[in-house]
Amino acid sequence: MTKFSTLLISFLTFQAFSQTPSDLRKELNQIIATKNATVGISIKSIEDKDTLSINGNLKAPLMSVFKFHIALTVLNKVDEGKLSLDQKIFIKKKDLHENTWSPMRDDYPEGNIDLTLDKLLRYTVSHSDNNGCDVLIKLVGGTKEIQKFITKQGIKDFVIKVNEQQMETWKNLYINTSTPLATTELLEKFYKGEILKESSTKYLYQIMTETSRGLTWMKAGLPEGTELAHRTGISGTNDNNLRVAMNDVGIVKLPNGKHFILSVYLKEITETKEDTEKIIADITKVTWDYFTKKELDN
Repeated sequence: MTKFSTLLISFLTFQAFSQTPSDLRKELNQIIATKNATVGISIKSIEDKDTLSINGNLKAPLMSVFKFHIALTVLNKVDEGKLSLDQKIFIKKKDLHENTWSPMRDDYPEGNIDLTLDKLLRYTVSHSDNNGCDVLIKLVGGTKEIQKFITKQGIKDFVIKVNEQQMETWKNLYINTSTPLATTELLEKFYKGEILKESSTKYLYQIMTETSRGLTWMKAGLPEGTELAHRTGISGTNDNNLRVAMNDVGIVKLPNGKHFILSVYLKEITETKEDTEKIIADITKVTWDYFTKKELDN
């Protein structure tokens, strides 16, 4: 190899590992520019405070992302001693609605069983169970209690008024909303232990890393084995092939042990499901690349 070739490779390597926030913004805009969807993105490095957002104030339908808000409210009551993870909750057959996503119903089709709060939270948070979600909402006193508790954490620009069963009506899919920036703020407060006690924070973080949904979304944009604590949300489509929303929000652990938060919301989508999933994966990949290249620069 000639001296010139060596210098050229060194220069190109330096260039590749010198990405700036402006470069990241440009790459993100290139990913979303031609897509048939409105996209909102919020990124924040927890330890280094780097922030970047595109349509960060987008008012986006939450879908099942609100199961994170619900879990925070439930676990706060655990912290207060009003609930416990090992207490039994009776699940009636009438709680197991048909025509909705529910691994719990699939496991216990006849209902009329006792499940621990721990198991109910795992169904709801890790596996996005819609019936489990509504049982938890009822347990804490309704959506008003969730709205009140999250507001108490200093979070604005979000609305939680309807449960999963109510969201079977198309127009109700638009009622529960958040902005990407509000979600990132909530995730950061949660991670830093500003909302729950340490044991509850660790517990919820762990069951979020066990999320079985959205494997081709944010998770697909990360190297295999990367720690990701996240919550997904998706609507169906109407007769015009319009999808109200597809979302993925979470906390990613970097190789150096630091973390970044990524909140991605897509609304009013006419892309295919597969293409929409790829948008989220691509956004995640370039964000991961930015932070890992920054790490090498330092």
